[in-house]
Parts: sequence; structure tokens; C-alpha cells
Amino acid sequence: MSGEASAAQRAEELSLSIEQHNYQYYVLDDPLISDAEYDQLLRELQELEAAHPELARADSPTRLVGGKALASLSPVSHRAPMLSLNNAFSDEEVAAFDRRARETLEADQVEYACEPKFDGLAVTLSYENGVFVRGATRGDGYTGEDVSANLRTMPSIPLRLPQDSALLEVRGEALMLKRDFDKLNARQKAHGGKIYVNPRNAAAGSLRQLDPQLTAQRRLTFMAYGIGAVEGLRLPTTHSGQMDYLRQQRFKVSPDIRVVSATVGLLEYYADIGARRAQFPYQIDGVVYKVNRLDLQQRLGFVSRAPRFAVAHKFPAEEAITTVQGIEVQVGRMGTITPVARLAPVFVGGVTVTNATLHNEDEVRRKDVCIGDTVVVRRAGDVIPEVVRVLTDKRPADAREFVMPARCPICNSAVIRLAGETAARCSGGLFCPAQRKQALLHFAQRRAMDIEGLGEKLTDQLVDSHVVHTPVDIYRLGTESLAKLARMAEKSASNLLAAIEKSKQTTLERFIFALGIRHVGETTAKDLARHFGKLDAVMAAVEA
Repeated sequence: MSGEASAAQRAEELSLSIEQHNYQYYVLDDPLISDAEYDQLLRELQELEAAHPELARADSPTRLVGGKALASLSPVSHRAPMLSLNNAFSDEEVAAFDRRARETLEADQVEYACEPKFDGLAVTLSYENGVFVRGATRGDGYTGEDVSANLRTMPSIPLRLPQDSALLEVRGEALMLKRDFDKLNARQKAHGGKIYVNPRNAAAGSLRQLDPQLTAQRRLTFMAYGIGAVEGLRLPTTHSGQMDYLRQQRFKVSPDIRVVSATVGLLEYYADIGARRAQFPYQIDGVVYKVNRLDLQQRLGFVSRAPRFAVAHKFPAEEAITTVQGIEVQVGRMGTITPVARLAPVFVGGVTVTNATLHNEDEVRRKDVCIGDTVVVRRAGDVIPEVVRVLTDKRPADAREFVMPARCPICNSAVIRLAGETAARCSGGLFCPAQRKQALLHFAQRRAMDIEGLGEKLTDQLVDSHVVHTPVDIYRLGTESLAKLARMAEKSASNLLAAIEKSKQTTLERFIFALGIRHVGETTAKDLARHFGKLDAVMAAVEA
């Protein structure tokens, strides 16, 4: 495989992975990887696209913000995009941000407004003539979800402002204070309910409840951090001045906003907030630097997915030490065999974790991870952390090397690794129950055939009971076959069958994407649909 083909393949793999994690994070409120691991994937794709500009597609995840609106909540188009921020992880990257700003503005020194980076759910509030009329989540940055009824339950959001204006959009973060999070989980545990991983996930799940009364019980807090569209109002000409204005309008604004100059001022602020991080009443995962003068912000402008005038300086992911009790493998939708370390339980990043991803066989070898090793694990607000490094001086005499299985642990098919690929794969295809389950979930997801109700638990039952072998079998399901499944009530079966019937009316591009063909993501599916026009033409196509 040529270098260009390998780069294109890796870019496609990264795009699909990032899109899936965006969906898990932004839509399902159920992230599968840590923020640090997500940032690593995104950075790798950015570097690939920089080295191979022809791979930078218009719909690349590097140009987008996040997930799409849920069908159960009305969509809201943002008057001005709610873009995300580029990240900085080192002093050198902060210095480079300051240098680029000074060079672009041809200034010896630039003034910055610094503030903590809230770890919640980004929302925008619209006020017309001083009255709150609508609130929405960020969604994909251009279209969010209407959560006005839920936002109205939050005491920290003023429903009427002291000063009238034709239009004022206030942007900020809906979050849950640490004390409220602890109380919520205590109530959930007492009633046998879901225990939330962290305040961010609890806030996201609470804000997007269909019943505003449930949101009201969760005690969310809104922290303002900016202004979007505005009409009929003259605002201060600096970011810090606008934050003072929002305080006057009765919004909660961070008391830790500070105006500094030069790289040294930025880094001193970062060190100060980092030292006091544990004392904050809410979770923060870094600090944000913004060029303070709004006219200079306009001159600096934007890149495709983020402003050039701001950057988020992230805190290091939290780490802990534990031991590797075993290494097992998981089988993905395309048969990818992923080693997973089973850990002695350790408390890190706010929760007790027992698993850590090892990515692939090469990563296991590079990090020299053996069963029995003492390792440093890192977690940044996620369920499954990663192994950072091995403390080899603590390696026991009976430590054992990990050996990639020659046969799939699920279906016993051969495990193969093609030249030029980092991943080993199960060769069983849909014969493998693990791949079959993931293929069915992909087929039924909202961006594909959109079969509401066909989730993970039901898919497990359908496959394990040998009712469904391929996506075709979904359309052969009936009341009788569903009635045999555990905990499948008549109404649930009826709703599922209705959703299956509805899915028959779809677009060609959605259907092609739903098939889960390797390297065929949403963009390629659109291109194929546009080229062939009809399914018959696709089926009649031959390799050129």
C-alpha cells in the first residue's frame, strides 16, 4: 500500500472514529473515550490533513464542532455559529498562540481576557426586548436543540433583563455544582436509578430531559461566558467589559476573569487557576484565553472550526497508579481486535475505574505493557482511561507478555493483520456475533436507517437468540418473534415495528452509509448516491 493510500485510509479511519465519538459525547451523553484521547485523535487527523491537503474534506471533523440535534427536541438554527476552541497543552503552544496574534496584529503586545474553562454543556439564551424567549444547546455549532422549557427551570437564568434590547444572545455553560452532583447521585442510588459518571454528564442528561420537572429537580447552574448576536444595544468594546455588562444583567459570571498581557501573563494565570482547581464549586478542565479587544478579534478572524483570537489551555488529565491484572481483547464492528487492560480498581478523575484501552498490539509493545505490571493510568472525565506508561522498576518476576490471539475469542475465526495496518482483525465478518451486533447498531443509528428503539440491549437479545443474523432480518421481525424476547412488552414491540416500517422510507445516501462498508462514511455515501442516483445503478456497478 502506498504512503498516500495509507494516509487516506488512516484519515478515513480517524474521521469515522471522531464522528462516532462526537455522536456518543454530544448526542448520547455517553462518551466512550477520555477528552485527552479524543484530542489525540483530532490532532492526528489535523496533522495528516496538514501533510496531505487533498485529504482535508469539507465535512472533515476538524472543521466541525460536534453532534447533531436529537429528533425528540426541536432544532434551532443559531444566528451566529457556536464554534469550539482550539486546544493548547503546553507552554510552547501558548507562546505560539501569543506570537501568532502579535504577528497578525503587528503589535508588540496583546491584551487577553482569561477565564476558567467550564466543564458542562454549552448553551445560548435569546432575549427579545429584554425577555427570555428561547434557549438551545450548541448541537453541531450551527443547529442545536430547543431546551427553553428546561432552561426556564434554572434559577441562575434571568427571565427578564434590567436593560431592554431588540435582541441579545447570551452564551455560556449549563453545569452542575459539585455539591448538587453528590446529592443527585445519592438520590439516584437510594432509588436504584442511574449513577452519573461526572457532573458534566449529569448536566447534559438533565438539561435534555423531555420533562422540565425532572430538570428542575437536578439543580443546574448557568455560567455566562460570552455574547452572540445583538441588536439595538451598544455594548462594551472588550470581552472583559461585556462580562461586566452581563454581571449587571444578573447573569452568573466567573469571578476569576482576569486581563493580562504577554505569554508570561497567560502562564501565570494558568498556574494560579490550576493550583486552585479543586477549590472551585464546579468542574473546570482548563482555562480560556481570548484577545480582549473585540475589534482585534474581528481582525484575527476564524479558521474553519475555531476562532483565531482564542484558545483553551487544557489541564493535564488526572493520573493514578494501579496494576494490570489481565489483558483481554474486544471485537469492533469492522472486526478490529482491541486489547483492553483489566486493572485493579483505582480511583482517578472522580470515579473508580477497572479498564484501560491499549489501542492495538503495536501500542502494547511500544509501551511494554505486561500482565502483572504496575502502570500509570490517565483519565479525563471518561469511563475508560488509557495506560500512560509502565513502572518497569516495579515489574514482578512472574509478569507475562500479552499475545494477540490467533483466533477470535467470540467466533473462533482467524485473526489477521494486513500489511501496512496497525489493527489486527477478526476475519469472521457477520458470522462473528460481536461484529454482527455492532453492524446492526450502526445500521439502525439515527444518521443511518434511524430505527428508534433498536438499541444495544435489544440488539444483544436479537443476536444472542439467533433471531437476527443480518440487517435484512430486521425487516422480517414480527410481533411473534419479538414476543419471545425477555422484557419485550407489547407496546415496545409495536413501537419498534412501527420504527422499522418508517425506516423503509429513506434516502439512498443514508442506506449506503447504513451498510457499514469499510471506508464508506457519510461523505462517501453522499458522493456515491449523487453519482449513481438509484439503488439499481449501485447494484449494477462493476469495479473500474
